[in-house]
Amino acid sequence: MCMQVFSAYSVLYAGKPNPSVRLFVVNLYGPTHTQELVPPNTQDTPKLVSSTNLRDYYVVMVKWISNTHTAVRWLNRAQNVSILTVCDATIGACVNKHEETSELWLSKQEQEPVFTRDGGKFFLTVPVKQGGQGEFHHIAMVTKPLRSEPSQVQLTSGDWEVTKILAYDESDQILYFLSTEGSPQRRHLHSVSTLGLSPPRCLTCGLSEERGTFYDAVISPDTQNAILTCQGPGAPSVILLSLTYPNSYAILEDNTQLKESLQAKKIQLTEFKVRGSSEKFELPLKISYPVDFSESNLYGLLLVVDATPGGQTVNDEFSLDWTSVLVSSHDVIVVRVDGRGSGYRGQKTLQEIHHQLGHLEVQDQITALQYMLKLPYIDKTRIGVYGKGYGGYTTMMLLKSTDKPIMCAVAQSPIVDWKNYASFFSERYLGMPSNNDNRYQLSSVLPIFKGLQDQKLMIIHGTADAKVHFQHSAELIKHLIQIGANYSMQIYPDEGHDLSLKSQRHLSESLTGFFQACLHPCVPPLPEEEDEDE
Repeated sequence: MCMQVFSAYSVLYAGKPNPSVRLFVVNLYGPTHTQELVPPNTQDTPKLVSSTNLRDYYVVMVKWISNTHTAVRWLNRAQNVSILTVCDATIGACVNKHEETSELWLSKQEQEPVFTRDGGKFFLTVPVKQGGQGEFHHIAMVTKPLRSEPSQVQLTSGDWEVTKILAYDESDQILYFLSTEGSPQRRHLHSVSTLGLSPPRCLTCGLSEERGTFYDAVISPDTQNAILTCQGPGAPSVILLSLTYPNSYAILEDNTQLKESLQAKKIQLTEFKVRGSSEKFELPLKISYPVDFSESNLYGLLLVVDATPGGQTVNDEFSLDWTSVLVSSHDVIVVRVDGRGSGYRGQKTLQEIHHQLGHLEVQDQITALQYMLKLPYIDKTRIGVYGKGYGGYTTMMLLKSTDKPIMCAVAQSPIVDWKNYASFFSERYLGMPSNNDNRYQLSSVLPIFKGLQDQKLMIIHGTADAKVHFQHSAELIKHLIQIGANYSMQIYPDEGHDLSLKSQRHLSESLTGFFQACLHPCVPPLPEEEDEDE
């Protein structure tokens, strides 16, 4: 018998006491000497803590900015007040540098600010109102002299988002960053002068679109070069780009073997569309077609759901997974949609779901499904849905909310009850259960009033999932048994939220087989021939 190993996890349920947080600096040359970094004075910032627990807050970002100083961002439990401090690691004192508040909740709090070498100036992203478009995250330059009030200057603006601040060139006073300017589905490297003499400049837009439109970047310490990782839409590549002469670049990795291999395969065709919803909301779709697609044929449809608040599935990032097999080999069309609550399209879109999880984003999935069902080449009898985590939750809410002909669905690690999920996530969108129990009940998957007898439902879960505890699937199954639903269960023992490579391969084969069987065209049986008279 194999020896069993047990792991204990503390599940921080919504509304329950959170652990008290303390932050220490440890001297590696003398590990016994530690220095606690003291949070902001609660008398000056009473909104950071509750009256009953002076340590009821989160530490969401820590970054060294010199050998002796760190930047720390503290966030209150309601997640509508954050304070950025600079802490002296030798004595533990922290000085307030920037405070941010919101009537709803604060997003992008894990982003790291960029400081100048002397610490007198720093750059961070803050939400900035852009007329009727709502707020978008843009770069603010904050200067805080020793004996005067800090000044804040906006370096960027527009109905697009700065996704990451990369580096600051102090000699030329140029800041480098990634943004969605031009299209929310793209990421390009930009620069902007901190002197405010010119608008931002795109450094990767000059590269051909064949080279890529979805970049990540690392800036060299001397800010003379950047290593670009082109993540799509084609096969990934790595480029060394001169920041002084952006037209000068070298290919470090072109993934030639992968590209040649893909050319010999039946790779899916991808199309982006934008549809309007009944609420005058633009709904971006990413649709994958078989390579030999013809409008005269009928195809099964698979709706792949994510819908995680702040997430994005409709973008130019390259991906190949088990859904690609369905598209290329089994004549299935796969559609993804970014509805309300999705990221990179401004705070107005993101915060639509405040206090109402499982409603607007589900309605947007239904709207996308209704649009696809009107297309003449979609077989209305072959419709499937898949989602994991929040996508699994949305899949179950979709089954609960629509009478559309969904024939089969897979919910992997589905969240069923927000009271039994992480307090950091649940309380951000729904508040404390003690004050908002009705919101939690309305956002719960249970109860399901419809029988689900006519659909095929598969539930998948790892028993060691520390993100979405197995308790969620167990509660769901108890209810499915009570209503006589048609379901199957696939368990991965001792596996977490992200499966091991071996289990992931097994899962991919299982998902492909499940949807292949469900979305395969029904071939009518041949009529029986009558026996001839002898």
